Amino acid sequence: MNTEVMEYGARSVSKAAELLKCGQLVAIPTETVYGLAANALDENAVRNIFKAKGRPQDNPLIVHISGIKMLPPLVREIPDIAMRLAESFWAGPLTMIFPKSDKIPSVTSGGLDTVAVRMPESEAARAIIKQCGFPLAAPSANLSGKPSPTTAAHVFEDMNGKIPLIVDGGECSVGVESTVVCFKGDVIHILRPGGVTAEMLAEFGNVEIDKAVTAQPEKGERVLSPGMKYKHYSPKADVFIVNAHNMKFREYCLKRSRYEKGLIALGAGAEENGVFLDYGDTPEKQARNLFSLLRRADELNAKTVLVEMPDKSGVGLAVYNRLLRAAAFRIIEV
Repeated sequence: MNTEVMEYGARSVSKAAELLKCGQLVAIPTETVYGLAANALDENAVRNIFKAKGRPQDNPLIVHISGIKMLPPLVREIPDIAMRLAESFWAGPLTMIFPKSDKIPSVTSGGLDTVAVRMPESEAARAIIKQCGFPLAAPSANLSGKPSPTTAAHVFEDMNGKIPLIVDGGECSVGVESTVVCFKGDVIHILRPGGVTAEMLAEFGNVEIDKAVTAQPEKGERVLSPGMKYKHYSPKADVFIVNAHNMKFREYCLKRSRYEKGLIALGAGAEENGVFLDYGDTPEKQARNLFSLLRRADELNAKTVLVEMPDKSGVGLAVYNRLLRAAAFRIIEV
């Protein structure tokens, strides 16, 4: 199969919708990461997502809509708190979990009786969904386990020959996947942190953070959200989080680099000099840069990647959550 890359515009939207209506897969840009999209209501099309990604089938998918009117047919109940959050954060990087209607196939929801739904901020994503007239299931458009794609080139690297079309909408502005929440009464329960932070959600009610955000789920435990259970976001190199900052982090990495070949360090404000790659000095910059730099480490044939411990407040919690999965929860205390 030839994989075509088309810049976002009227032609690419039309072609994407045509392919999706025929049950094909299309990679689409969103503000978080690029998604591998299929008709969320078509079991066969959704199964092809799992096949293309090599994704475990008990890992639920997020359903993407273009407007709030698309939500009611997909769910059995919409809590008041969910509507308040939708009014403030949709369109945007927030996913909410609802009891699913019979319209949602079991394969889309990972066998659960709930469905995760979001309305992307990306104009391109919403235009494609609107042209299709149906919601799209769209996990990240990468091979399962690899760093998520934040450019069309990343998608092409993983999906060339597997899908017919990649719509190129430029670099993703957020850079990490959406925040995922469910509701326990009026409590907003964060299953996966993202661009909509705990601090932002706390303005609407009590917020609790699932223990799996910063710890491994129990063996055999069923998860409600993507990104909770399996090793994710990882390059070929072994990744370690280093609990040190600034000069202490640099000195530790430089010391190891003297006797360890193939070592790359991602640090705040560090310059690329054969060892260090700058992944930003704010949580927002780190979120935008993290996945592309993990892919860059593969391009540099890194054997080991050491990453400076991020700040765990705001979107920094999302960076820490992704790093924990990439590092298989390995933290070096310095």
